[in-house]
Amino acid sequence: MGAGSWGTVFAKLLRDAGGDVTVWGRRASVVADINERGENPDYLPGVALPGGLRATTDPAEALAGADFVALAVPAQTLRENLTSWLPHLPPGAVLVSLMKGVELGSSRLMSEVIQEVADVPRERIAVFCGPNLAREIASGEPGAAVAACVDEAAARRLQEATMTPYFRVYTTTDVVGCELGGAVKNIVALCVGMSVGLGFGASTQALLMTRGLAEIARLGAALGADEHTFAGLAGMGDLIATCSSPLSRNRTFGENLGRGMTLEEVVAVTKQTAEGVKSAEPVLELARKHGVEMPIAEAVAAVLYHDMPIKDAAISLISRSPKPERYGV
Repeated sequence: MGAGSWGTVFAKLLRDAGGDVTVWGRRASVVADINERGENPDYLPGVALPGGLRATTDPAEALAGADFVALAVPAQTLRENLTSWLPHLPPGAVLVSLMKGVELGSSRLMSEVIQEVADVPRERIAVFCGPNLAREIASGEPGAAVAACVDEAAARRLQEATMTPYFRVYTTTDVVGCELGGAVKNIVALCVGMSVGLGFGASTQALLMTRGLAEIARLGAALGADEHTFAGLAGMGDLIATCSSPLSRNRTFGENLGRGMTLEEVVAVTKQTAEGVKSAEPVLELARKHGVEMPIAEAVAAVLYHDMPIKDAAISLISRSPKPERYGV
């Protein structure tokens, strides 16, 4: 449900793994390109989609008889979209979140929004996450991800539905850890991008990534996540890919800010959603609620929404009171 870059790539994965797959798209032109050209040129130009992959603008048609419903819309539109799709959701289908964000206003994780809106048990909600840059996975480069669900059997079914010769999938029951890793790494990537835009090098980027991982782990511990999750694909792996690659929307967004563009100017030239921009404040609300310190997220939010100059934000991070370095600090 969603024909953007990652939604299209996930559909390709499912089809390459042998599944019968239908993509729902909001725009008729995108749907027509998938059906008639076997391509999604708006999001993945030049990438040939597998034969038999269908697309439609009709949610009822897309959802009919589905075993898995993959939700690939921008995080802040999930509640509205899912509400409209409720009459067509197949009973018993596993609802799979491909989104990496936290809801504005409620500070709910995407799995929590799904559970609230669809009124389904946690055993029917899964999360699929990892260091997956859409263009690279679409090109068949070796990749991997994590299928998370509190029901181990459902996680294994999702694993089987997405494993291909070029893509490996692991399973876990730590849904919260996977979601937090995916949501907070976008905020860290914004900060890394800002540092690149300012002309800082690898040492600064490494500093931000490792301390960003510590922030993710602290919040995860407060919410009951498994600390080992953050050392794997859904934590460190996703963080490295998103912070390091020029293909990353969030890193690129931060770079443009670091080069001196205003927030409005960067939004205007950004074609796809950079989830970290909208998730920074709800993540901080979640952290404050649980008494968790997240200075990188604080600095990013100050730049985005409180007019703090980026150089001042950098100084505020470095000049903080020194603390001992240990895991989870």
